[in-house]
Amino acid sequence: MSGALDPLGMPLASDTVSGERADDGLYIPLIKRMNEYLSNDDVLYVGDCKIGAFGTRLYIKGIRKHYLCPLPMTGHVARGMERLIRIGVMKERLGESGYVYAEKNDEKVLMAKGYEFQRGQSGEYEDRKIKWPERVLIVNSPAYAGSQAKGLERRLKTATDKLYALTPRRGPGKRQIIDENKLNVSADNILKRYRVRGLLRYEYVKETERIKKYIGKGRGSADRPYKIIERVRYQVVSVKRKGYRIRRETERLGWKLFVTDASSERLSFEGVIKCYRKEYRVERIFARLKSRLNASPLYVWRDDQVAGMTNLLSLAVRVMTLAQYVVRRSLQKNRVKLKGLHPENPKKLTDTPTAERLFKAFSEITLTIINSGNSVIRHLTPLTDLQNDILKRLGLNCSIYKNLEFERSPYKLSEW
Repeated sequence: MSGALDPLGMPLASDTVSGERADDGLYIPLIKRMNEYLSNDDVLYVGDCKIGAFGTRLYIKGIRKHYLCPLPMTGHVARGMERLIRIGVMKERLGESGYVYAEKNDEKVLMAKGYEFQRGQSGEYEDRKIKWPERVLIVNSPAYAGSQAKGLERRLKTATDKLYALTPRRGPGKRQIIDENKLNVSADNILKRYRVRGLLRYEYVKETERIKKYIGKGRGSADRPYKIIERVRYQVVSVKRKGYRIRRETERLGWKLFVTDASSERLSFEGVIKCYRKEYRVERIFARLKSRLNASPLYVWRDDQVAGMTNLLSLAVRVMTLAQYVVRRSLQKNRVKLKGLHPENPKKLTDTPTAERLFKAFSEITLTIINSGNSVIRHLTPLTDLQNDILKRLGLNCSIYKNLEFERSPYKLSEW
C-alpha cells in the first residue's frame, strides 16, 4: 500500500499495489492525483529518500509545487558525503553551524546541527526547460548519532570476540588454524562483515610444537630411530582499537543530506528539520497499519478482497491515529499527564500516550448478561478514573458504555 496523508494521518490518496513493485515509481502517479485536490501552488511534498529521485523532484517543480526530502546515501551522494561531513565538523569547531533545539521536560535539547548551501538544478518537463535553485542541507542529529554510536560499539565488541575465537586454545574438538593466509582471510571477512575494517588491529604469533615420533611399531628405546614432527598453529594474541580512526568514524555518525526548493524565507534551516521530523510520524502510521493491524500478509482469494480489506484496515488506522492525536492535544493543552497506561510501571506518567495503550485500557471491560425466566440482568464493569478521563479527552460521553446496561425496554436493570 502506498499513499499520502495529512498531518493527522488521514489518507488524502492511497493505492494498493502488488508487493514486488518498487516504491520509486509510485510517487509521481500519486502526486498527480493529489494535485487534482490541491490547486494551491504553495504546497510542500515531504517524503523519504525515494521521493528524492531527480525525476520526481523535476515533476514536482513542473507542476509548480515544492519538495523536501533526504537523498539516499548511494552513488555520487555517498562519494561526496565524506567531504561534506568534514566541512560540517570544521564549521562546528569554528562556531559557524546552525543549531535547532526542542523543548523536552522544560529543558532545551539539541535536536540537530549543520549547515547548508545552494546549487542550481535544471531539466525538461513537457517540452519546456525548467531551472530552479535547490538548497542542500547537511544535518547532524545527536540522537541518531548516539544510536549509531551504540551500534558501532556493538560491532567492535562482536568483531573483537570473533577474532579471538578464530584461534582457540588446543583441546578436543578445537580446530586450529595452521595456514597464515587462511587466518588473514578469515579475519578480514570478520572485519568486513561487521563493518569495522580499519578500526581494529589484530596481532598474532606463530606457535611451533616439536614432537618426537618413533619410526615403526612398538615402544621406543634409546637406540630406536625416530623423527621430529613440527606442528604449527597461529594464535591471535591481541585485538586493539585504532583510537584515531574510531574518533574519525564517530564524527561521521548521525549525518544526513536534505534537499528542498523552498526558500529560506518560507522554510528556515530550523523549519526544515522540524517539518521533516513530522514526516516520521506519517511513516509510523504505515508501520502501525502493517504491524499492529496486520495488513500483511492477507490470505484472500481475489484482488477485490485485498483492496476491500486494505480499505477497512486503513479506516481502522484513521480511528487510532485520530484518537491518539486528540488525547495528546488535550493533555498537552491542559499540561497534565495520564497515569496507569503502563501496567509494568503503574506510577508512570505520560502526555504522549499511544493509541494502542489507550485502547488497551478498555480491554478488561466486561458486560455480563443473565437470562432468568422473563427477566434479564445485565452488569457492566464500572469504568475506572483512567477510562473516564480518556473518554472525556476524546470528547465522548461515558454513557456509550453505561447504556450497555439498558435493555431495549426503558427500564434499567439492577446491578449485582
